[in-house]
Amino acid sequence: MKKLINNPDNVVEEMIEGYVKAHASSVKMLENKRSIVSTKPTIENKVGILIGGGSGHEPAFLGYIGEGMADGVAVGNIFASPPPSPILETTKAIDKGAGVVYLYGNYAGDVMNFGMAADLADMEGITVKSALTSDDVASAPLDEKEKRRGIAGEFFVFKTAGAAADKGYDIDGVVRIAELTNDNTRSMGVGLSPCYLPQTGEPSFELEDDEMELGLGHHGEPGIKKVPLGTADEVADELMTRIMDELAIEDEEVAVLVNGLGSTPQMDLYILFRRVEQILSEKGIKIYRSYVGDYITSLEMGGASITITKLNDELKELIDHPVDCPAFTQK
Repeated sequence: MKKLINNPDNVVEEMIEGYVKAHASSVKMLENKRSIVSTKPTIENKVGILIGGGSGHEPAFLGYIGEGMADGVAVGNIFASPPPSPILETTKAIDKGAGVVYLYGNYAGDVMNFGMAADLADMEGITVKSALTSDDVASAPLDEKEKRRGIAGEFFVFKTAGAAADKGYDIDGVVRIAELTNDNTRSMGVGLSPCYLPQTGEPSFELEDDEMELGLGHHGEPGIKKVPLGTADEVADELMTRIMDELAIEDEEVAVLVNGLGSTPQMDLYILFRRVEQILSEKGIKIYRSYVGDYITSLEMGGASITITKLNDELKELIDHPVDCPAFTQK
């Protein structure tokens, strides 16, 4: 393990400190140093958008605070949910009287801690509603979709729900959009090499030099199977087959995300995207917007994921909405 860190126990705090100083015009830290909020003005009576989860997925989640996306973020330890206290403090800071929507992945720790924070916020008179992401087709069969984890598809949920709040949707409308986006989104990834947790120095999983793991989770959770290392086209074909088997696309257009997991070169990601575009084109499916790069990572893990979101006219408008965040800008 080689990392540019100091004390392994302080990596999250030092990362947050560096992030806030680097983007001081956009974000600020609250009294709880795991609570970060936007400094940008928003419309009156806007629904607050709070996202969060474990560290190690940068630019998620810190990078998506800003105009058009999240108003605040609660930061957990590496690959661990934030506790209720920073979630609650962030909630109170971003509430403008219209309530706050929590957006987070379907992981047991997040469900528990965000749920506790919502109960505490309710006791203080703040309306909180939640929408979970569960886009990973590899993590459970379709008839047990409620067990699926959220991976890179979270980005599209943050994007559309943030836009809805920015446009003045009420809290039920924002939740409706988040849930619709999640329902229309499928993702699957492949792992090529592990990441190393700073506190342990141990790899998150093990693979032989000539192996890859299909369906690997963003924390190193086991995938569907280990297989011989394939070409970019073979990987794209495998992932897209499983994704498209579940998305009934007729005349709709789609948004595509080819997401790097931390150490995968842009070259590889664009080669993957090339094949994804070919597959969709062969099916007569038009790409409305495409995103290629590191959006939700796993430290220095090697590999990538593919996400497809089916769009209707309302979701297109929200996907198009401008964004100005430290890690993501869209005009």
